[in-house]
Amino acid sequence: MPKNGFRLFQVFGITVYLHWSWFLIAVYELQSRQSRYHWFGWNVAEYLSLFAIVLMHEFGHALACRSVGGKAERIVLWPLGGVAYVSPPMRPGAMLWSIVAGPLVNVILVPITLPLMWLPGHSDLNTFLWTIGYINIALLIFNMLPIYPLDGGKILWSLLWFVMGMGRSLMVASVIGMAGAGALVLAAMYFGGADQNTLWMLAIALFAAFQAFTGFKNAKIIRRRETLPRRSGVSCPACRVAPPKGPFWVCSTCHARFDAFDYPVACPGCGKPHKWNTCLDCGAKAPFSAWGVVMPPAHVVISEIGQSPS
Repeated sequence: MPKNGFRLFQVFGITVYLHWSWFLIAVYELQSRQSRYHWFGWNVAEYLSLFAIVLMHEFGHALACRSVGGKAERIVLWPLGGVAYVSPPMRPGAMLWSIVAGPLVNVILVPITLPLMWLPGHSDLNTFLWTIGYINIALLIFNMLPIYPLDGGKILWSLLWFVMGMGRSLMVASVIGMAGAGALVLAAMYFGGADQNTLWMLAIALFAAFQAFTGFKNAKIIRRRETLPRRSGVSCPACRVAPPKGPFWVCSTCHARFDAFDYPVACPGCGKPHKWNTCLDCGAKAPFSAWGVVMPPAHVVISEIGQSPS
């Protein structure tokens, strides 16, 4: 899904966007549910309330990510819900809190919305309040399914990360996610009919299967990196992990790939100086001196910057 959309507003330094496809699905959804209420405005209120709950859920992810030192600046709403673009520190605890905080918002909303579901009466207001309570509980239960990339699947990944490492735990969570997505497809086809809910379930299941497969491919890359030989004598000042040996760093100017610890002063491709390095394991940035790197003398620095790309 493209990250960009129509900019709605910004709060806490987080910009909220609305994907253009949201309008198409909104028109279809509102027209298909006209008979639910006596007045069409309640349909609009129900649909907007659904995405208000989704938005609060995504803000839970974003603010939790920031609380552990991560980066979160963008939320996109689209027909299948919302996406908070978060980059927590690559630690299992930080990842776990960033994910758990989203469903936690729905848990907090349960005692607020649940009593409203049982108010006496059969008016449009009663139908609206019952539906909002049902939506919140349904979103909570569905999101907690252990199917990557749903929150439940990511929580499973984070918990396994404590005992299995990042790459292997993501691989296990992704395989379970693909199996779970396949089960959702079969369940929708077997138990559902040719109605709107079945189509939505199939769309969500296919999206989850694709994301789980992408997660599996990323896990293979991480596993290869985790098994690489590590450089002795230096370590990340944040996670204390030694960096791998190899051309895994990319110059932002010429896009040359090189080993940052073989060239701690400048890019060997274009000669662009650099003083900071990024940890491939936790994502932290720190000057080379904080890694325990012994910087070369000044004349070596001048020679290295002036050398030709190999």
